[in-house]
Amino acid sequence: MRVLVTGSEGYLGSLLAPTLIARGDQVTGLDTGFYRSGWLCHTAGEQPRTLVKDVRHVTPEDLAGHDAVVHLAELSNDPIGDLIGEVTADINHHGTVRLARAAKAAGVERFVHMSSCSVYGVAQGVVDEESPIDPQTAYARCKALVERDVSALADDSFSPTFLRNATAFGASPRMRFDIVLNNLAGLAWTTHRIAMTSDGTPWRPLVHGLDIAKAVRAVLDAPREAVHGQVLNVGSERNTRTVRQIAEAVADKFPGCELAFGPPSADNRSYRVSFEKIRAVLPGYDADWDVAAGAAQLHRVFAAVDLDHEVFTGRGHTRLKQIEHLIKTGQVDERLFWTGAL
Repeated sequence: MRVLVTGSEGYLGSLLAPTLIARGDQVTGLDTGFYRSGWLCHTAGEQPRTLVKDVRHVTPEDLAGHDAVVHLAELSNDPIGDLIGEVTADINHHGTVRLARAAKAAGVERFVHMSSCSVYGVAQGVVDEESPIDPQTAYARCKALVERDVSALADDSFSPTFLRNATAFGASPRMRFDIVLNNLAGLAWTTHRIAMTSDGTPWRPLVHGLDIAKAVRAVLDAPREAVHGQVLNVGSERNTRTVRQIAEAVADKFPGCELAFGPPSADNRSYRVSFEKIRAVLPGYDADWDVAAGAAQLHRVFAAVDLDHEVFTGRGHTRLKQIEHLIKTGQVDERLFWTGAL
């Protein structure tokens, strides 16, 4: 299969693309290069030939000849949405819909979009793909709007699928330390202490980056009729934990790590998610990685690369810090287009 992966140099893209290449797919990457400085370690696997281009500038000619587009190239995460909400909408919502239209015009049959379980927001009980959504942030609202607007493009020649990923964790060449488990693991390694500013009671569904890649491969392999227009939660019930449980699991894999908790937080986002549908739609799919295994993997990687506090807290592995740096230094303008000023 000929697959174009947007965001191929990002946290998830640098995991996904090599797995597609390894199984024989012809993979083209596309990435604008915001996070190129965030290289933590080299891992096995071939990286794709990459087109350096902003997703907002992609044309049907760029996509011609591909059987599928897997779209990861959006601004993450909530703090960036708080900083530049209009630009987040420009890229994550309007840019994604524009990309989908270009893919359809180019004759691309499959379009796999990385959505998010964050669209559920504050939820009571266990939610599934039929539950009402309640996005609380600019990031989550964009995900919900993309699901709505790209679904409307589906027809006999264009087949989108939306993967509502749980919060990712685990090691990646393009590491991120601004997501919960990875951040806690970095604290445990560099400071030997996890001091939570909340009581850790909210629920969070988690999924390893390699299990997201596994879900993408399963969607691409599935019969078109099985995944056409489908929304699928990606993760596993066994990895739906409270933030307290996540912290305890991380501390357990980092010997000598102290653990403390604070008062209830103003961040009331809490949701438990069912992953029954993805197992029904994609027979054989289940998460290979649990929270404990992911924490242990991070301990091994941190030891291997001799992770220090400067790298852990640096802009290379924190999305908001890197975007702020690019704006401050004039490398990108207020809409996050490269200025070419340097």
